[in-house]
Amino acid sequence: MQDLTDAGFGGVEIRAAPTRTEIVIRASRPQDVLGDKGRRIRELQSVIQKRFGFAEGTIELYAERLLNRGLSAQAQAENLKYKLLGGLAVRRACYGVMRNVMESGAKGVEVVVS
Repeated sequence: MQDLTDAGFGGVEIRAAPTRTEIVIRASRPQDVLGDKGRRIRELQSVIQKRFGFAEGTIELYAERLLNRGLSAQAQAENLKYKLLGGLAVRRACYGVMRNVMESGAKGVEVVVS
């Protein structure tokens, strides 16, 4: 899922049924997951089929918009990563993430940087 970080990856849900498996990818920008005319999601589907040995046509990939990015720990961790890689001071980056989470309606937040 390393390819999905630029799309604001926020999690994945897998629904298994006897005839097929549905994988729902949640991202803040689902159009980036889909790619140009659905090309990127078809490539992901092909990679997953080959890597995990699914038969052709037994797996379906979907992209959903992340409902509340501020309450997604994974999305906030990616946000913090980009801030730190961009050269922002650690304390300032963490406070920015904390403010974003609290403004989204969370009751509390803990950020650990090691």
